[in-house]
Amino acid sequence: MEPPSGTALTVIMVGLTVATGVLDAVSFLTLGQVFTATQTGNLLFLGFGIAGQGGLPVAATAVSIAAFLLGAALGARLESTLAVGQRPWFPAALAAEAALLFAAAVAAWEGGPGPVLGRRHVVVALMAVAMGMRNVTSMRAAAPDLTTTVETRAMAALVSGSPLGHDRKLGYGSRAGARRLTSVTAMFAGGLLGAGLLGLGTRPTLVILLVAVFVAATAFLMYGLTHGRRPNGG
Repeated sequence: MEPPSGTALTVIMVGLTVATGVLDAVSFLTLGQVFTATQTGNLLFLGFGIAGQGGLPVAATAVSIAAFLLGAALGARLESTLAVGQRPWFPAALAAEAALLFAAAVAAWEGGPGPVLGRRHVVVALMAVAMGMRNVTSMRAAAPDLTTTVETRAMAALVSGSPLGHDRKLGYGSRAGARRLTSVTAMFAGGLLGAGLLGLGTRPTLVILLVAVFVAATAFLMYGLTHGRRPNGG
């Protein structure tokens, strides 16, 4: 079963983009200067860290990259298998992501057992696996300019397809500009929201938990929509 399209898919992907910004704010600001979704930054951080510059962590960054790749592999297996069987893969993928984020919230609990550094790596790994799965989900959904985790391309397309860039091949004269601006703004808003919540003293565990609840609610909503679109209601 295919995910919803049009406005419904756009709204969902914008919401997930905001969620990404919140999660990366938590990971970077509280888990030791590491991203769990923006792996381009992690690749550079890993290089800087191995070179011994900037005081950037090597272990946590390596954990995030490896977990992200694992999540992408798991997401591809799960979603492609469900799609072949004509099952609603989109809500299932979001449900799996939510479960991983719930687990990350539990692991991030400040009163949890084990060394602090070890628990941080567990939290990073769980969040990165979730984001690896999310990348596969967004690629399969193929919502234009709404990858939910990367905004570099959307930013370049926003400018090049605007009156400033005037490139018709890249969307000048179309309605793509509004969608791209929304995508970029959603990521910024997510980062701002996540950092703001942490700045107000909200525990990282609670912030992750809020995102997990949002993703789970979205999965539930999507299951209802895809179930309702099945032939003969079955």
